[in-house]
Amino acid sequence: MADPRALVTRLWPGREAHLSALAGGITNANYLVELGEERVVLRLAGEGTALLGIDRDDEAAANEVAASIGIAPPVLARSAVEGWLVTRYLPARPPSAEELASEPMLGEIASTLRALHGAGPVNARFEVASVVRRYHEVASARGVDEPFDFDGASAVLERVSAARPFRASAFCHNDLLASNILYDDRVRILDWEYAGMGDPFFDLANYSVNQDLSAASDESLLTGYFGRADERHLATLDLFKILSELREAMWGVVQRAVSALDVDFAAYARERGRHFEALVAAADLNALAGLAARLAD
Repeated sequence: MADPRALVTRLWPGREAHLSALAGGITNANYLVELGEERVVLRLAGEGTALLGIDRDDEAAANEVAASIGIAPPVLARSAVEGWLVTRYLPARPPSAEELASEPMLGEIASTLRALHGAGPVNARFEVASVVRRYHEVASARGVDEPFDFDGASAVLERVSAARPFRASAFCHNDLLASNILYDDRVRILDWEYAGMGDPFFDLANYSVNQDLSAASDESLLTGYFGRADERHLATLDLFKILSELREAMWGVVQRAVSALDVDFAAYARERGRHFEALVAAADLNALAGLAARLAD
C-alpha cells in the first residue's frame, strides 16, 4: 500500500493539505484530504483485493454511473495500477441504525435502489453463486478453511439458484452495509467495488440482512420498491438473505487468507457463518423456493 502522505504531495504539489484517516473501512484505507475549502477522499486499496473479485476499472465505471444519477460521489482521479482512488467528499451524515430500519428511510432506500437498478447497464456482473465458489477456491488454495460446513452451504446455494436462476437484469451495488450509506437531502451510497449487473433481490436482501430488518420492515422495503409485498416477494427476499450472509461469511474467509489489515477476519467469518446457518435452520427452504420460483419480477 502506498504512503498516503507521499501520494498527497504528488497528487497536489505545492498545495497545503491536511490528511486524516477515516474510520470504518475493512478492505481499504480511507483518508480525508482537506485542500483549503476543497475536501476529497483518498482511498488506498488493500492487499489482495483482486482475489475478492474486485476490478478497479469496473469499480470506477460503476461509481461514475451512480454519480451521474446523484447517488455516489464523483470520481476525480484514480490509478488502477497504483491502487488509489480520489472522490469528492460528501458532507453527509451516517444515518442511525434505527433510521435505516424504519420509515421514512426505508421508502427512500427503496426509491434509491429502484433508480440505481435502472441506471445500467455496466460491464461487470455479480452472480452470488459464482462469487461464493471463487472465494472457496481462493481460500482453499491458501490453506484456509470455512468455519462452517461448506458442502452443506453449497447444497443450499444450489437449491436457491435452481428456484431463482441468475438474471443480470439490474445495476446493483451488492454491499449495502450501514457504513456505505450516508444521508444529506437524499440517500448516498459509497464503495462500488462489488457493483455489477445482477438480481435486484440481492441488493434488497443484502440491505435487509445487514440492517437486521424486522418482518414488518421487510414488508415496508418491498412495498416501497415493488408497490406490493406478497408471499412470493417475501419468500424470495428470505432466500436472498441466506445467499447474502453466505457471501459475507465467505468474504471474511478470503480476507483471512489474503488481507494485511489489522482486522480479525476469522471472527468476522465465524459470526457471519453462524448467522447464515441460523437463517437456514429457521427457513423452510422447499416452501420458500416454491414461492420464489413463481415470482416473475
